[in-house]
Amino acid sequence: MIRCPWGDSTPDYAEYHDTEWGVELHGDVAMFERMSLESFQSGLSWITILRKRENFRRAFAGFRPEVVAGYGPEDFDRLMADAGIVRNRAKINATIGNARAVARLDVGLDELLWSFAPRRHRRPRTAQDVPAVTPESTAMAKELKRRGFTFLGPTTCYALMQATGMVDDHIETCFRATGAATAR
Repeated sequence: MIRCPWGDSTPDYAEYHDTEWGVELHGDVAMFERMSLESFQSGLSWITILRKRENFRRAFAGFRPEVVAGYGPEDFDRLMADAGIVRNRAKINATIGNARAVARLDVGLDELLWSFAPRRHRRPRTAQDVPAVTPESTAMAKELKRRGFTFLGPTTCYALMQATGMVDDHIETCFRATGAATAR
């Protein structure tokens, strides 16, 4: 079975690649989780986040934004003491602040994020052809910042787009590549 090169590096990556990455994901809670995890990943290896995902889910109340938005100083201290997650002050504060930003939205988070999915997307031939940033991810990051979200730059937004199926960046030879990579 031929995968994208990164998907063959560890069993955890293979499972994630084969079953989740690039699969359309919808729902405000699911999108808030992925947004938060991508933000935590910034500067780290995704495998670190993937292996701690269940701990993150427990620590952040299943990533229900309405619960996380209510977190106070005691919750912050609890999160900073939790060795099962990435204990980074800025990222923990960003996740709590982003949950509050979700509460202020005039549309659902899912609808807002998916509004940036490109109408057309060319499938990368090789791993080297996969971009880190696109005009759509830059626009998404700018709009999120305008709405009070933090720790979500264009590169993180593109990773979110890839992970949630807004774009299909499985390379041409990957068994997960399905026909033309045309998005909505």
